[in-house]
Amino acid sequence: MKKNYENKALTIYLEGKIDSFSAPEIESEISQARQKYPSETIILDCDKLEYISSAGLRLILRIKQEVEDTRLVNVHTDIYDIFDMTGFTEMMTVEKAYRVISVEGCEVIGQGANGKIYQIDRDTIVKVFLDADALEEINRQRELARTAFVLGIPTAIPFDVVKIKSGGLGSVYELLNATSYAKLLINKEKTLDEVAAMSIKMLKLIHSKVVKPGTMPDEKIVVLDWADFLKDYLPAEQYKKLCALINAVPTDFHMMHGDYHIKNVMLQAGESLLIDMDTLCHGHPIFELASMYNSYVGYGAVDQSRILNFLGIDADTAYAFWRKSLELYLGTTDESVIQDVENKAKIVGYTRIMRRTIRRNGLSTETGRAEIDNCKAVLADLLPKTDTLLF
Repeated sequence: MKKNYENKALTIYLEGKIDSFSAPEIESEISQARQKYPSETIILDCDKLEYISSAGLRLILRIKQEVEDTRLVNVHTDIYDIFDMTGFTEMMTVEKAYRVISVEGCEVIGQGANGKIYQIDRDTIVKVFLDADALEEINRQRELARTAFVLGIPTAIPFDVVKIKSGGLGSVYELLNATSYAKLLINKEKTLDEVAAMSIKMLKLIHSKVVKPGTMPDEKIVVLDWADFLKDYLPAEQYKKLCALINAVPTDFHMMHGDYHIKNVMLQAGESLLIDMDTLCHGHPIFELASMYNSYVGYGAVDQSRILNFLGIDADTAYAFWRKSLELYLGTTDESVIQDVENKAKIVGYTRIMRRTIRRNGLSTETGRAEIDNCKAVLADLLPKTDTLLF
């Protein structure tokens, strides 16, 4: 068997079949390798392993009992299922082998804080995560999607994990002939009012669902963290007022999407589906509206081309879509009511943008400083005259 020894880790490349006939010889060879290379970690690479019987499983179990840090990597699906059914995945690290795909030349149909979504063929999309070691994030997103699906939210649940040729991991979804809300607008397949109505119908469905504590992040805690970050960047009175407003929002277990915009909802055979679920959370709807405000308006306040690059629609259309969405969500055309809620959303939204810009070294660039100054101006204007974020 091929072997590799590095940093007290012995990698052994398993091949072919491990059954009652071959297991003794394989175990003997592994034992000899361990004697020659004293190891704190044993890595069994299963890329070329075709079959494993109970004798092979017992062999691996004995190795695990002798070397606590024993891992199985590059395990193909059929072999992985055996390890999963027999409980090996619960007692040791078992890493699947992932097929490799390329997204070069594929259309970007969605984009969020954690990655981009590509249409890789007529029936399939893949979310490519920015973090190269995103397996834990992918699994978390899958669980959140399942939770939402069980609660009655039409979602596209990822069915496969793949390696991206250019680097990183991706989560694959099947979406037959699906079109994003953004593309419906861009291609004029539906009017702005029609898409806004579909969008808010879906949003209200999401917000109608109550989740169990602990199943999703509490967005209030996240927003408080944004505000706390700004302690050294805002005047003391503004910082205290901002934290007080957020703290006064009651804990709410209604579901939120967390990154809801026209590139994260698809229309498939007349049904709307959510496609980016890693931001699912619970909380008061003001936090959702703040995220929406940022997507349609806030992120383009200093440079409106960002809106076009992000959503594929110009800043004027995006603002009109935001206002129509707010009108439909609130169920009123009363300008004073709409403006009041927009101002509340802006407080939360610009808190996030300011933190994000500073963390991305914005204080060192002209554009970044302009962004931060704009956030400060909005907060300085709105905080003194806002008594509550509730509506």
